[in-house]
Amino acid sequence: MNMFDLTGKRALITGGTHGLGMAMAEGLANAGAELVITGTTPAKMNDALLAYKEKGYKASGYIFDITDDKLAAKKVEEIVAEGGEIDILVNNAGIIKRELATTMPVDDFRRVIEVDLVGAFIMSQLIGNRMINNGGGKIINICSMMSELGRNSVSAYAAAKGGLKMLTRNLATEWAKHNVQVNGIGPGYFATSQTAPIRVDGHPFNEFIINRTPAARWGDPQDLAGTAVFLASKSSDFVNGQIIYVDGGILATIGKPSNEN
Repeated sequence: MNMFDLTGKRALITGGTHGLGMAMAEGLANAGAELVITGTTPAKMNDALLAYKEKGYKASGYIFDITDDKLAAKKVEEIVAEGGEIDILVNNAGIIKRELATTMPVDDFRRVIEVDLVGAFIMSQLIGNRMINNGGGKIINICSMMSELGRNSVSAYAAAKGGLKMLTRNLATEWAKHNVQVNGIGPGYFATSQTAPIRVDGHPFNEFIINRTPAARWGDPQDLAGTAVFLASKSSDFVNGQIIYVDGGILATIGKPSNEN
């Protein structure tokens, strides 16, 4: 089990104030990591830090927009000065705007790309350079099934997540020789506060996900914790440029007719 021990490591999780980001952060903390959380909403940050500290985790928080490269650079310097170097970076922050491609405002398209893809590049560049100088590190990009599949009304999100998959592979190609492993996690459909309204019995989308997923259920946020710990630990030192899909098997199958058991 020492292969998965993160004691003494600092993990920075962007957007780690709620949802899947918080679940992965808790998994890393349970393995011994100190948490550094970034976000853009002070109220959410305060609630998140309180929740982390109530569970006994060491956690600090910083408010800034990861798409602002100059501000992000200053904040990374501040984070390191106040607590030490970052050993693990989880690029989790992201947004989605649902709109058909025929009518989506270009500014909305650009904003999704900026947050979901450019922001991940900015943080990877800032912290990756430090990891290279320090002899190694772990970067985990939170991709999506939309890194592989299309779906109505998410053209910007799919473009960003597809780009993030390829950014993951390219950074791994450039940085593997420096002992920096860059991998991704592609979550499937998870039971979160955001999906609560559509997870009720009888809702068409709930029925679709249950039938489409070989595991026949929505994911529990805790299902991501083990994968995050694996990719953050020395047990994955020779794993690089990979996307691990935690999706209950959706991408493994063409699906089944609705009347099939």
